[in-house]
Amino acid sequence: MEPDHHRPARRRLLTGAAALAASAALVPFTAAGAAPSSRRSPRGSAYPPVHQVPANPANYTAANRPTRYPVDMVVVHVTQETYADTLALFQDPAHKAAAHYVVRSADGYLAQCVSERNVAWHAGNWGYNTRSIGIEHEGWIDDPLWFTDPLYEQSARLTAAICDRYRIPKDRKHIIGHVEVPGTDHTDPGEFWDWARYLQLVNDASWQGAG
Repeated sequence: MEPDHHRPARRRLLTGAAALAASAALVPFTAAGAAPSSRRSPRGSAYPPVHQVPANPANYTAANRPTRYPVDMVVVHVTQETYADTLALFQDPAHKAAAHYVVRSADGYLAQCVSERNVAWHAGNWGYNTRSIGIEHEGWIDDPLWFTDPLYEQSARLTAAICDRYRIPKDRKHIIGHVEVPGTDHTDPGEFWDWARYLQLVNDASWQGAG
């Protein structure tokens, strides 16, 4: 996501979060399109429940991964937008970008916007797009208050399931930030993203799933 949007007022954030939580309660969770929650990966990690919010087809490339393109990486993003505004941008055909998943800050609620079999335009590098799953996290890189416990925990569950499904090593070579993609001018997830904590949660999620 672009880094130069203004942060909304706190009152707006709280009101918006309450409204989103209420609407989410009315929408049944569905399993991730790439791997239903009842299906377990070879190592045992199940996908957490997600809400399907399809991106506009103009914002990704239809494909047949991993048959056409092997998947060997997860790219971590920060939205620089609210959760609701991010979903709206992904549904806008003029935006020309979308990630596979978006994680809401307040409660870790997950939206799947692009099926894992398709190439989402999230990394700003075609080669990295073809081989990765992109996960956006609601928040701003200069405000660590957005990186809540539920956001870390649900995102880690999702990343663990993705890594187990595609047999991706759970390390910083294969779980990277947008800033690490060659040719990008983005800096997310930024200095306040706790990589040590996140990787520990990812590995813990796989261990618990296997048990």
